[in-house]
Amino acid sequence: MPDFASPAALAARLADAGYLADEGLAMAGFLALRLGRPIFLEGDAGVGKTAFAAALAAAAGVELIRLQCYEGLDAAQALYDWDFPRQVLHLRAVEAAGRGELSADQLEAGLYDRRFLIARPLLQAVERAPCVLLVDEIDRADDEFEAYLLELLADAAVTVPELGRIEAAEPPVVVVTSNRTREVHDALKRRCLYHWVAHPTPEREAAILRARLPGVGERLAVAVAAATARLRTLDLVKPPGVAEAIDWAAALDALGLTAPGPQTLGVVLKVREDIELVRDSDVLA
Repeated sequence: MPDFASPAALAARLADAGYLADEGLAMAGFLALRLGRPIFLEGDAGVGKTAFAAALAAAAGVELIRLQCYEGLDAAQALYDWDFPRQVLHLRAVEAAGRGELSADQLEAGLYDRRFLIARPLLQAVERAPCVLLVDEIDRADDEFEAYLLELLADAAVTVPELGRIEAAEPPVVVVTSNRTREVHDALKRRCLYHWVAHPTPEREAAILRARLPGVGERLAVAVAAATARLRTLDLVKPPGVAEAIDWAAALDALGLTAPGPQTLGVVLKVREDIELVRDSDVLA
């Protein structure tokens, strides 16, 4: 893993990868790399938490391994699973070879060999490090799933009961994100550096739009960033994130428009009540 000289140096590399990090996020990323600590990013949906992990991997020149969390996620989807069809074929091959002299314990030991283990994202990160492991939207997973992460976050290791403890030669850089739909346990947070990712200022959002959409003019980028910031001041069910601002700017540019208007609200807002609230206000006047 490369050793960046300062948070500013990391911010410059992130910018080269297409991600414009503010000073606080660049500092958090720098400390995560320098101290070898996981980083826990919380913030509203669409503020760039997932994109930060991808840009960090690109800036460091390493692989990004992503685990998308969801309700019901367990070790078989996140850590490892056994390749049952291959294990059955192995037993049949042993039988066909006439190796009946093997004991039951020997047969069982042969079944639980590393070649029959299917590595899921957590085990992949341990075995492929250096890399960036993104545990995305941990708040969507069940509370019990967080316990699977503690060993990895603390020791860069996982335990497979049949094989024992597997440790990373070099700890992966772990980025855990949450949209704060529920509180994450303190045991997980204590193992991480913490950073709240806020919505960008209009000036930085305009710069993001220009970086992501080079064909969009400065005037439109500034107008979209200002309008998006005004929308976020309203009591919306789902305030727009940076991704929606990018889509809005692209849509307006495709239509040949130079300023946001109510006719394109379906691009930036995804809840009917939010669209009606904005249309009844003068926020886009």
